[in-house]
Amino acid sequence: MYRKILVALENTVADGRLLPHVGELAGHFRSELLLLHVADGFGARNFKHLKLAESEEIRADRAYLEEVAARFRERGLAVSTHLAMGEPSKEILKIAEGQRCDLIAMGSHGHRLLGDLFFGSTVHEVRHGTSIPVLIIRAGQGKT
Repeated sequence: MYRKILVALENTVADGRLLPHVGELAGHFRSELLLLHVADGFGARNFKHLKLAESEEIRADRAYLEEVAARFRERGLAVSTHLAMGEPSKEILKIAEGQRCDLIAMGSHGHRLLGDLFFGSTVHEVRHGTSIPVLIIRAGQGKT
């Protein structure tokens, strides 16, 4: 049912709630996982335009993706990684469609009203911008 699952990672502790669900789905359906992190700071958004060198943050994001991928590979899962730069929702949508993903999995912080206006909502933009099914796992508080 799900041949390829795009997993949008934040490189925060919130990923700890999402990853177990994704691992179970991938194992059950024998899905390939595409682990994606979108770096969205000033340097990342202007990386190509300003011809910037990779920052320590970008190198840390790459290392994080590879660390997560290695854990899934140890379980026998097929995994690829992608570090994108720019606006998270736009990059997630572009890559999910371009890679022909069957499911987009992502975490949500559960912001409401003013929080969404202030912080924006990548989840909102993604779920309204695609016909690909979206699995949303609320990050929650406390133990992950």
